[in-house]
Amino acid sequence: MKRIIPVLFAVVVVVVAFSGCASMRGAEAPAGPPKDLFVGKWTISDISYANLVEGAVQTVFDQAPPKDFIGSTWDLTNSGNGSYTLTNGISQNIYWSVNGGDALGAIFQFKKINQGQNPKDVKNGYQLVISKNMGTYMILKTLVFTGNKNGYVVYTFNKAK
Repeated sequence: MKRIIPVLFAVVVVVVAFSGCASMRGAEAPAGPPKDLFVGKWTISDISYANLVEGAVQTVFDQAPPKDFIGSTWDLTNSGNGSYTLTNGISQNIYWSVNGGDALGAIFQFKKINQGQNPKDVKNGYQLVISKNMGTYMILKTLVFTGNKNGYVVYTFNKAK
């Protein structure tokens, strides 16, 4: 009988520990907005700057100056595959996702995918804070560090009808 009490105590401790860990996991990784809000064909209609002067950012997404993305079209499928095409015809395949993010908020992230590449083999990508997604338009912004201050490049997307 004396042996049963320590065993029961140990079982109770293990159960409490596991149940506490399970509830913490849910709190650490909040879900981002539903992925289906992002699926479709989008056009960047405007790019602005928050806490930055316009010329402070020379290139975005290691591709081109921000102004070159105005008018670009972004095709985002439910599978996570997608692409964007600049107005000069340059096209890039991407793999995208949405997550709950961190202190900045929910994140839209993508990786550039070249012909024959598997997304899991691509280590570098881009993250944009989701400011708003109303289904017909969305505002995403990229955090930029310049000198001693932070700012954002702000992208306004409109969904094609």
